[in-house]
Amino acid sequence: MDILYQDNRVLVCVKPFGILSTDEDGGVPSLLRAQLRDETACVRTVHRLDRVVGGVMLLARSREAARRLSSDVRARQLQKEYLAVVHGVPAANGTFCDYLHRDAASRKTLVVEAGAETQYAVLHYRTLQTAGDLSLVHIRLETGRTHQIRAQFSAHGFPIVGDKKYGAPPLRENEIALWSYALTFRHPQTGETLRISCPPPQYAPWRQFRSLPGTDETPVGKSAVMKP
Repeated sequence: MDILYQDNRVLVCVKPFGILSTDEDGGVPSLLRAQLRDETACVRTVHRLDRVVGGVMLLARSREAARRLSSDVRARQLQKEYLAVVHGVPAANGTFCDYLHRDAASRKTLVVEAGAETQYAVLHYRTLQTAGDLSLVHIRLETGRTHQIRAQFSAHGFPIVGDKKYGAPPLRENEIALWSYALTFRHPQTGETLRISCPPPQYAPWRQFRSLPGTDETPVGKSAVMKP
């Protein structure tokens, strides 16, 4: 895995598609320990990406760092940005506000009416480019629910490319066109705010979109570490 940033408290890597985020055999923490050549290294998951999603992922390198970062995640102080290629052409800018229900039998998240077993979910998006009947969208999560982006975009008529669980034709095994593009977080030791980004891979369907027009974001093909 590419390591974008690391010190003795945090590590930010690029999670490959098809890899679990959790600490188990073949999961991101165990693979990082092998890569660091230290099977006893403290590498702790503080947030998750779906197995079929790739991109920027933050991990803690100490117990105390994990506690502080996990607290920030619960307080919604970890800011998550995604890129996705979706079917259809959404509005130029928009916000999805929905109630979600997690169906254990199908292991799917459903957009439903408000009820006792629902969670309120909010995301904001910008449509950056279109290519035929596909669109590249930038997404900022306000809440972090299981399968939130996948369920909301599908329910609003714009399923993510490759996401057969939510109504799109398959793309590749264990991969959909959803990418964790950037994380902004407070360093658990120094208190500095770091924003770390990495562009998606340059193969289909991403290669149809060469840049992020109308923004000052990192051009496709380069990653960046910034202090806002």
